[in-house]
Amino acid sequence: MQDLSAPQLQEYLATTQSDPLLLDVREPWEFQICQLEGSQLIPMGQLPAALNSLDPQREVVVICHHGIRSRQVAMFLDYQGFRSVINLAGGVAAWARDVDRHMPTY
Repeated sequence: MQDLSAPQLQEYLATTQSDPLLLDVREPWEFQICQLEGSQLIPMGQLPAALNSLDPQREVVVICHHGIRSRQVAMFLDYQGFRSVINLAGGVAAWARDVDRHMPTY
């Protein structure tokens, strides 16, 4: 598992040849306010039940509001054998502050 800042993740997504899953683990009401384009919502509390629907061979970028829940989920996925897991350090709050200043915040 690795942590990437919002600018690092932006650069990585722009240059990678892989097609990472952007996994947003916030609650639906948070996801409605703002989200990274192309992200998939599976709230943290629902992830264990949805784990079998995810491909452990696919790279996963885990996203939340400030990077705390996503770090916990990233460590969980790493422990579950997912081959490549990235945590968005600082979450969507950092993305809105450092990458997309037009993104709504809460």
